[in-house]
Amino acid sequence: MIEELAKKLGIEFNDIDLLQQALTHRSYLNEHRSYKLDHNERLEFLGDAVLELVVTEHLYKNFPDHAEGEMTNWRAALVNGEMLAKISKRLGAEEYLLMSRGEAKDTGRARQYLLANAFESIVGAIYLDQGENGYAVAKDFIKKNVIVELAEIIKNKSYLDPKSRFQEESQERVGITPSYRVLEESGPDHDKKFVVGVYLGEELSAKGEGLSKQEAQRSAAENALKAKGW
Repeated sequence: MIEELAKKLGIEFNDIDLLQQALTHRSYLNEHRSYKLDHNERLEFLGDAVLELVVTEHLYKNFPDHAEGEMTNWRAALVNGEMLAKISKRLGAEEYLLMSRGEAKDTGRARQYLLANAFESIVGAIYLDQGENGYAVAKDFIKKNVIVELAEIIKNKSYLDPKSRFQEESQERVGITPSYRVLEESGPDHDKKFVVGVYLGEELSAKGEGLSKQEAQRSAAENALKAKGW
């Protein structure tokens, strides 16, 4: 029952159908022609804007001594797909998602994308449902569930991309700037796969794979951070 999710979210909806719509993927409508609600894309569009404004306003008011560039990185780390999918899952939204049988089978990146979109749609639904208090209620919800992650992001420097983080840690800890080498290349030109190694001097710290050299480098840096415990 969608009411159970509303309880978990801590929101008393005036129109529970808005929450139901927030969890309805476009693909579900193709298989359920008589379904009375629309899919969640318009709510997602609205929620995305509300989320961005609340986070930006919080950073602007609470970090007066920080430059725009740094706050932009923090905001990106707070509202990226991976983070929103994690929060969406934590709130229990996944079990209420309505999607096609094909979509339901996909548990990888596509599912993460659906969960992140659902979170933005939920924010949009809260904003719309609560009338003139919509922004205040949505803001409170975002503070409790998203902005709460900020301290950890700053502490772990996870707002930096993996290559920047690994470089910063390597220079600080061992005084070496990492270098990257392509170890393997496979597949036809239109579908190449790369395996890249990241080295500290001659020591191979980790490998990473990707569909481009840049993606493989990022993956290698991420794996190196884990391998080193940094």
